[in-house]
Amino acid sequence: MTDMTELTLEENASLTSGASFWYTKPIERAGIPSLTLTDGPHGLRKQREGGDHLGIGDSVPATCFPPAVALGSSWDVELVARVGEALGVETSIEGVAVLLGPGVNIKRSPLCGRNFEYLSEDPIVSGVLGAAYVKGVQSQGVGTSLKHFAANNQEDDRMRSSSDVDPRPLREIYLRGFQRVVEDAQPWTVMCSYNRINGVYASEDPWLLTQVLRDEWGFDGLVVSDWGAVNERVAGLAAGMDLEMPSSNGVTDAQIVAAVQNGSLDESVVDVAAGRVLDLVRKAQAGAGAVRGPLDVDAHHALAREAAGRGIVLLKNEGAVLPLAKDARIAVIGEFAEAPRYQGAGSSMINPTRLDNALDEIRALAARDVAYAKGFGIHSSTTDADNAGLRTEAVDAAAAAEVVVLFLGLPARLESEGYDREDIDLPAEQLALLDAVLEVNPNVVVVVSNGGVVALPFAARVPAILEGWLLGQAGGGAIADVLYGDVNPSAKLTETIPLRLEDTPAYLDFPGEFSHTRYGEGLFVGYRWYDARRMDVAFPFGHGISYTTFAYGDASAVRGADGDIEVTVEVANTGDRAGREIVQVYTSVPGGRVQRPVRELKAFTSVELAAGETRQVSMTVRRDDLAYWDIRSDSWVVEGGTYVIDVAASSRDIRTSASVDVEGDAVTLPLSKTSSIGEVMAHPVVGPMVQAAIAQMMGSMDGAAAIMPEGVDASKMMESFPIGRAGMFAAASGSPGGVSPEMIDGLIAMANAPQG
Repeated sequence: MTDMTELTLEENASLTSGASFWYTKPIERAGIPSLTLTDGPHGLRKQREGGDHLGIGDSVPATCFPPAVALGSSWDVELVARVGEALGVETSIEGVAVLLGPGVNIKRSPLCGRNFEYLSEDPIVSGVLGAAYVKGVQSQGVGTSLKHFAANNQEDDRMRSSSDVDPRPLREIYLRGFQRVVEDAQPWTVMCSYNRINGVYASEDPWLLTQVLRDEWGFDGLVVSDWGAVNERVAGLAAGMDLEMPSSNGVTDAQIVAAVQNGSLDESVVDVAAGRVLDLVRKAQAGAGAVRGPLDVDAHHALAREAAGRGIVLLKNEGAVLPLAKDARIAVIGEFAEAPRYQGAGSSMINPTRLDNALDEIRALAARDVAYAKGFGIHSSTTDADNAGLRTEAVDAAAAAEVVVLFLGLPARLESEGYDREDIDLPAEQLALLDAVLEVNPNVVVVVSNGGVVALPFAARVPAILEGWLLGQAGGGAIADVLYGDVNPSAKLTETIPLRLEDTPAYLDFPGEFSHTRYGEGLFVGYRWYDARRMDVAFPFGHGISYTTFAYGDASAVRGADGDIEVTVEVANTGDRAGREIVQVYTSVPGGRVQRPVRELKAFTSVELAAGETRQVSMTVRRDDLAYWDIRSDSWVVEGGTYVIDVAASSRDIRTSASVDVEGDAVTLPLSKTSSIGEVMAHPVVGPMVQAAIAQMMGSMDGAAAIMPEGVDASKMMESFPIGRAGMFAAASGSPGGVSPEMIDGLIAMANAPQG
């Protein structure tokens, strides 16, 4: 392949945009091939030549693994890596260079229509699992595309809406997951998003794409646009957006050449972007043929079933109604049991190699006949009269059963890429069916199918609830496995299930107005919001139960030489069957100087235990993850002090705690005349002198004592005064010698002078 320096300006410019919808441009004379990039993230959606973008009928068959909403609920790094490896295998077999995933955007609101593609409302979960996915895929010689960078948390007006977010939440919540993936896994590409961030399009934001992504995080790959995300191509190229997709039919290539020729764009910028495209080509060529077909369809379907089983959250199980006895007389009700919702709509839709449904799989495991009633229709053409008739049949089936397994969920039309949901309610006809069934049989197990969380107003009235999410092509079998206990559920929520939409953090600011969305909840996203306000929720972040029980011993927390904190705890399986527990570590800094959530997740692990087994588990809290974004110094700062380490089964189920002293970062800020006296007194160089001067001045202010209540420290009142105004108070106090402007200037100069 020809080196970039041997290419013309026009050829280099041509490399920075697509040849068609899914292919990069080749340069045949230079031996540069075209690369194929295809949608993911939970399966390979490779369109056949000439196929349309969003349709799946002409996609090659591929394994539809559980979408991120379910895979994330596993909290299982090893499992996510194995799914990534399988995705890499299928991508390599099909000759594709880059699989477009994972999506690690934060679930800011449950209304986001694309939440099924994202992992969590928490950046540590998103970052750790996202990194495992990237490592797994790229281990097979193909690339990934970390998306959608950044602050892309809604579908409404997504092509132009500005996410208006303050520096701390932007860094600590919305960028932190991306940072973790980039630094730990180095994806081959990062995909910039459609939206604007604080008024600037992500596709042409040099702060985002160069300063943060490359200079701070050390990203060494290629930045590709989301399909159609380019606003101004020349500005985007200068900002660090290397590859525009899809094709512009040469229009933007010509714009780039013209900008170089008229002097408004340095040719070196084009060279750098083209060089990154060539680097991607070299990586793809090196990995080409790493895996050859044919695809082991059965093995990948089995992995999809395993992953789906690990993603099902047992929310409630009163009276141990689950697992079901295989000879129990059960009735399965709800159309989702035979017509599963297994993936979301939009660019991530996969043409599955096969598709299980729960009804068939339940019948395959049951030792006796299983009754079935449709109960309701999931298509918009179903009338109220149709639903009434279906409800009558369902009630009859329920009355004759020992246990009812009732499938509820969101029809596909209610959640998709491209638009957001209007509420978090299940359809009224489904809730009416549940009411009718409960009147004749209280033993109801509800299985919910949904890509985003839904309200569960019936939670107190049913003995068992399985959050079934969207589980991919093998989800039907996984549901049957969990219902009958062949799989012991171990998943936990990576997002809070609220009682009402009105309780959610972004309720008043979602989706915004006039193409602006104000992130008014700040740092308090998801469980951070609910826990800080001690609000009742349906089920908290991190919640999920099992068919066995777990006990925790006393936790210990030890700070290592590198500042990381090693947390250890014994976990015991106190039940009568093997199971898996997700152990979570949260931190807090009581009395800290900056606003923080009540507690924040910083580490987690998955431990599998036989019945009666006890094992010590260890988790590492990285020192970097303790840092907050200091808006004064525009940098990460670890606050010193005593940290509380909570080891928990959910954000509201703290099992054991420890504490550890953390050495903080020294933050010395430049002083000015607007610096407060308190800030000046805290300065390591001039602080002692100012403290002595203040003490002398306060000692001479006899008049001040007459107007202050006894016991009040008048010097405290002075701490908030700007140092530049200290002269007037010194003069008014009659302090000997006074304080001149020259003295204050000298003090500031001394403080800001280089030390040592």
